[in-house]
Amino acid sequence: MSKHWSEHREGGGRFALWLIFNIGLRCGRTCGRVLLYPITLYFFLRRGAERRASHVYLARVFGKPASAWMVMRHIHCFAATILDRIYLLSEHLRKFDIRVSGLDELHAQMRPDRGMLLLGAHVGSFEVLRVLSLARPDVTVRVVLNTRQTPVMTELFHALNPQMAKTVIDASRPGHEVVLALHDAMHEGSLATLLGDRARPGEATIEVDFLGLPAKFPVAPFVIASMLKVPVVLCLGLYRGGRSYDLVFETLAERLDLPRRGREAELRAFVQRYAARLEHHVRAHPYNWFNFYDFWNLESTREQPVVADPVVSGERG
Repeated sequence: MSKHWSEHREGGGRFALWLIFNIGLRCGRTCGRVLLYPITLYFFLRRGAERRASHVYLARVFGKPASAWMVMRHIHCFAATILDRIYLLSEHLRKFDIRVSGLDELHAQMRPDRGMLLLGAHVGSFEVLRVLSLARPDVTVRVVLNTRQTPVMTELFHALNPQMAKTVIDASRPGHEVVLALHDAMHEGSLATLLGDRARPGEATIEVDFLGLPAKFPVAPFVIASMLKVPVVLCLGLYRGGRSYDLVFETLAERLDLPRRGREAELRAFVQRYAARLEHHVRAHPYNWFNFYDFWNLESTREQPVVADPVVSGERG
């Protein structure tokens, strides 16, 4: 379980993903959701590292040992949001019940000559952000996405919505190229989305409290925000079950300034603020957390997991 998240292989093969997507599109969402049950069981039985990570996370968020049923519910929630991406990307937004909070505040800060940075996380579904296209078709959303991490899934999603592929800023490119692309997007008045809860290999991190334990968060999204000098808004698309989502916008800073003197302390305080708001929403929607790896680095620090994994007790490696 001590593997870095980037070392986890993409779930499912090309044919399996292609089959699920085509069944979902041709047979409809109801039929697609029926498939989620055997898929959930398969991943529960076959993906031990993700299963163990789910046990540890759920035990932390609920404050008690997690059962096998809770872990399967966690995996099922993740699978449901992946399936819904098919319909959200193929312009079926009106088929979903999406409650939006903080939209008026977001609109008030929009300017045609200055963009905004939307800071998200691997929580729920970021695709619900596309509901903004109904309210503000004039606003472009640029998505920072590592296309090399999940190449098959990225290819299929881009085939569903070629226009979206044109708005992606590829995070697998060198860092300075990503920053320049974001800088250009800000000058065009775009909304750029970044995920702030995972660091790439070798990337600088800072340790703050999350769910009662120290956790390392990447500093790059927050340093970029200070360089761009634009409003920073927390943005989460939280799955409530069925066809229901909550799209949440919360302003974290109208402008993030990191002074030379006391820079690290200011940076740590802002990252802690982000982590605290993330924790608030994760506690309210606990099955929406989709970091299926050793997030708290418990293996390398030799801290025992909160609860043993009953399915793999006795496994080695």
